[in-house]
Amino acid sequence: MPTYIVLIGPPGVGKGTQAKIIAENTGLPHISSGDLFRENIKNQTEMGMLAQSFINKGELVPDSVTISMIQNRLNAPDCANGALLDGFPRTPTQAKVLDEMLVQLNGKVTYVPYISAPSDTLIERLSGRLTCRAQGHIFHGKYNPPKVAGVCDLDGSELFLRDDDKVETVRHRIQVYTNQTAPLIEYYRQRDLLVEINGARPIEEVTSDLLKVLGTKQE
Repeated sequence: MPTYIVLIGPPGVGKGTQAKIIAENTGLPHISSGDLFRENIKNQTEMGMLAQSFINKGELVPDSVTISMIQNRLNAPDCANGALLDGFPRTPTQAKVLDEMLVQLNGKVTYVPYISAPSDTLIERLSGRLTCRAQGHIFHGKYNPPKVAGVCDLDGSELFLRDDDKVETVRHRIQVYTNQTAPLIEYYRQRDLLVEINGARPIEEVTSDLLKVLGTKQE
């Protein structure tokens, strides 16, 4: 049976970083709703432009847009053995739709690690985040500064502060998460799938706990 992992956590908790590590250790494709949005935005598709208008305000993208993107991705050949979902589902409604999708794929959600951290920690992490214009490499003014201010170490392109990483938008994103997404935690807790992990610690410690939950050793 395919393995489907749903990684949950608020903006800035490090889901993307941990998801890449999990994908490497499990061999499952990492499906990030954020990456799917940015790909569509970069290509100026109709769904991408619609998603951008909500992302810039720190609001959730409508379910119809999100679900369409995710369903197309889960049907791709590289997802035959399952997938690691990062950023979807965000609500119990989306979780129920995902359950229905996975039944059609002869699978079900297997693990739901929930990475948590205090709001102050999340705001500090996100508002200091710098993104590379060319390929989206991520740096941080405090935790991972570039060698040359404003310049990506990897490709030399400009680093900039995304609209959704500005302090006021970050606060709003966290509030939206708390109000609209937190019920998802209860959805999976009631199904005995949720495992909470403290995301305020160093990356390596969070990774270690995640891999223990998944029964996987780090390579």
